[in-house]
Amino acid sequence: MTLNHPILEIKNLKASINDNEILKNFTLSINKGEIHAIMGPNGSGKSTFSKILVGHPAYKVLKGEIRFKGLNILDLEPEERSHLGLFLAFQYPIEIPGVSNEDFLRLAYNSKQKFYDKPEVDPLEFLNIINKKLQLVDMSPIFLSRNVNEGFSGGEKKRNEILQMILLDSEVSILDETDSGLDIDALKTISKGINTFMNPEKAIILITHYQRLLDYVKPDYVHVMQNGKIVKTGPAELANELESKGYEWLK
Repeated sequence: MTLNHPILEIKNLKASINDNEILKNFTLSINKGEIHAIMGPNGSGKSTFSKILVGHPAYKVLKGEIRFKGLNILDLEPEERSHLGLFLAFQYPIEIPGVSNEDFLRLAYNSKQKFYDKPEVDPLEFLNIINKKLQLVDMSPIFLSRNVNEGFSGGEKKRNEILQMILLDSEVSILDETDSGLDIDALKTISKGINTFMNPEKAIILITHYQRLLDYVKPDYVHVMQNGKIVKTGPAELANELESKGYEWLK
């Protein structure tokens, strides 16, 4: 635990999409060095929360605030939030035909360098940087020459997301159902990448339906979302209880 201000603080957040209110007084506080898991039934607002955090334009924030590293980020563009250190790994990573993984990753890396007035790297320098990161997610350098996520298996797409997180060195990473559709080997590889990346200066939010990811990436807190807000918070063991009892008992 830290005595500093939380790295991420969300207070009484209300948000809607197409006039349909999804988040209802959502409140959450996260310190550096913590892993938080968010669980809950389908339609409880978990993915909506993750998208609003990174500034998805389809959602309208009606009230409340999001403070990241002490800054109110609600008026910031998604790329500004990203450069500041927020990262979202998508539940369904999209394919980008015609753009190689290497170019995509280098552009993302260089745009962050530029934001901090640091020198951009050329393709050769970048290969040096990215090859070290590839080992952390057990990906072959061959992936770099393929188009972004095109023809990738589910596990490869998810590993590619974790690779981006590691490359951008994000301070708060939101992993939206990164475990869905993975076999046990892919789950272990991705968990290893997450655990290696995590340190006392970072925080991770795991959005998941299943206990199994939490067997490999141990959360400090488990939050249960229902109807657009957190209705229960507990230690890692709460996930086991949810696995055996479901969500109905919380009502």
